[in-house]
Amino acid sequence: MHSYTIGQAARLLGVSSDTARRWADAGRVATHRDESGRRLVDGRDLAAFSVELAQGGGEDEVSYTSARNAFPGIVTAVKLGDVAAQVEIQAGPHRLVSLLTREAVEELGLEVGMQATARVKSTNVHIDRV
Repeated sequence: MHSYTIGQAARLLGVSSDTARRWADAGRVATHRDESGRRLVDGRDLAAFSVELAQGGGEDEVSYTSARNAFPGIVTAVKLGDVAAQVEIQAGPHRLVSLLTREAVEELGLEVGMQATARVKSTNVHIDRV
């Protein structure tokens, strides 16, 4: 299972670490501590929260830009067919959907809750595992 520090979660959500920490303190996103005492957010919890946030559950209006058409975010859904697959990434307020081969998804090891970057070129969305 993938887990993220508060700072990593903040970057994926497109907010400051202070905002992510306040949300965790308020119970909006669940955290747990690792052996070192760092607060971590479970990847699946972060994926669900990022979708909720993008659908209007956020307190602040988040501005998110894509440098060179790259959208770093978190995988929120993976739907596998026999040959094709659909991967959804929440990158701040942006939801990106990529259709690719099942083989590509399996080779990248894409799962809900993991960090990934969607790259857009014309009408194609390419996924990079981080």
